[in-house]
Amino acid sequence: MKPNLPEGHLHAWRQYYPSFWRIFAAIEADLAAAGLPSLSWYDALYELYLAPGRHLRMNELARSALLSRSGLTRLVDKLEKEKLIERRACPSDGRVQHAQLTDKGVEMLRKIWPVYRAGIAKYFAAHLTDTDAVHVEKALGKVAAALEPAAGPGHD
Repeated sequence: MKPNLPEGHLHAWRQYYPSFWRIFAAIEADLAAAGLPSLSWYDALYELYLAPGRHLRMNELARSALLSRSGLTRLVDKLEKEKLIERRACPSDGRVQHAQLTDKGVEMLRKIWPVYRAGIAKYFAAHLTDTDAVHVEKALGKVAAALEPAAGPGHD
């Protein structure tokens, strides 16, 4: 059975998909040129920065940073090696590991953000009016909300 996919929706997808990856690649290139780590580092550190106490269970970090468990393990290993995060046992369940943002991790966020912000401005925002931005945010917000994973207590 073929799913119903109106032409307008297909055209919207065909604009969104390559645009996202081109913007992502351009910002990654800007970060590399500045001698800074990738957006995956920023995303993981930022999720920890936003979390209460600046720590998350590993499964929560994987979910919020949109990483697989194996991808998260590799990333956490790198972040820990650079002393941007620390792994800690959960106080209530020693089998569960938490990632804790360090002061050095906060410093790295502050170094990455100006380059990231400039990339967003240059490769994305510069091509949208304020009204366009509101419409894009609203439309992608609907998509994100519909795809939000069900996260309840005890999921590890």
